[in-house]
Amino acid sequence: MFTKLALTLMLLSASVNPASQGVILPQPLAQHSMPLDDRYSNPYVNGVFKDNILLTLNYLSGAVKSAQQISWDDVEKPFHFEFTLQPGQTFAFHDSLLPEYAGRVVKTTNTHFNYQDGFKSDGYLTGDGVCHLASLIYWTAEDAGLAANAPTNHNFAPIPDVPREFGVAIYVSPSSAASARENLYITNNKKAPVSFIFDYRDNLLTTSIMVD
Repeated sequence: MFTKLALTLMLLSASVNPASQGVILPQPLAQHSMPLDDRYSNPYVNGVFKDNILLTLNYLSGAVKSAQQISWDDVEKPFHFEFTLQPGQTFAFHDSLLPEYAGRVVKTTNTHFNYQDGFKSDGYLTGDGVCHLASLIYWTAEDAGLAANAPTNHNFAPIPDVPREFGVAIYVSPSSAASARENLYITNNKKAPVSFIFDYRDNLLTTSIMVD
């Protein structure tokens, strides 16, 4: 059975029009993209935001499991990966959870976005940029009709290319109960598994959600 990526590559390599061959490609429930070269007006700060976003995705995919494994050349390479939620399962952006999600979360980004995990600082905060990634995921999940909950809006600052109502504030501290409210929770409320798909190429990050 072909994966979605394998099917796409097969069609591209054949250099044919899929419609003319009677091939119906699966369509995502929702898909949104975000360039990583306009996260912030200052080029240095933008670079910090970009690297922190890409590092979070490398933790999420399992390509990086600790700061000691980080190679920034590898982190910044193009990539494709996906993960699946079964019906009723929940993804949380980090592991500081509201009580109602206890026992339901099966996937997180596997990081706390701090110096110990290898995240960069722009001189103000370590981990700046991860709110942009959470907001892109939230926007896509909402458009896909999943049960998405972002308790704290990022209304203190705009997030370029993401509508303001989908801004998500992310913060995690083991000593702060407020961390659970500065999180993102997405539950698969469909009757079938759903896949979250991430593609990064040419400075563009794309998030798609598909029913398996």
